[in-house]
Amino acid sequence: MFKKTMALSVALLACNAFALDTPIIGQVESKCMVTTDKQGVYGNPTASTLSTDAVDGGVEPVVRFDVVLANAYKAVIAHPTTFSQSPQLTDVIAWTGSTAVEAVSDAGMSAYDTSKVEYDNVTEIELTIAGSTWFKVSSEADYGYNKALPGGTYTAIVEANCIAL
Repeated sequence: MFKKTMALSVALLACNAFALDTPIIGQVESKCMVTTDKQGVYGNPTASTLSTDAVDGGVEPVVRFDVVLANAYKAVIAHPTTFSQSPQLTDVIAWTGSTAVEAVSDAGMSAYDTSKVEYDNVTEIELTIAGSTWFKVSSEADYGYNKALPGGTYTAIVEANCIAL
């Protein structure tokens, strides 16, 4: 009887199909790196203005994009439109700014300034050449109409992203 039960169990197991899920895992590392090369500083040329322009006592921040694969990424850089830290402000801030190529590792990258797309406070540049590109970002904040900015620390953020195409 035991042999018949064992044979029947083996026969039933042979009829049942077992499924197994086997994962395949991959890790993708970006071939584009963004770093801050120079931190920006606001100068205060008038009582109502903060500016990163050197003639106003400021320093323009510089971000570096290192790209290993050409035509695979775009740089998306946004100059500030708000303060991340400031004293209490009771009036409107008028923001202006721009992004421009400061230095390149390949002469062909200088064309990025003419091929960039600008909208609102954002600049997009397709990174068509492998290598390093340094972008400088200007920022100016004008407070109210003939109003003096309150004393204190003002901080604004430049957002720089490398987006896969």
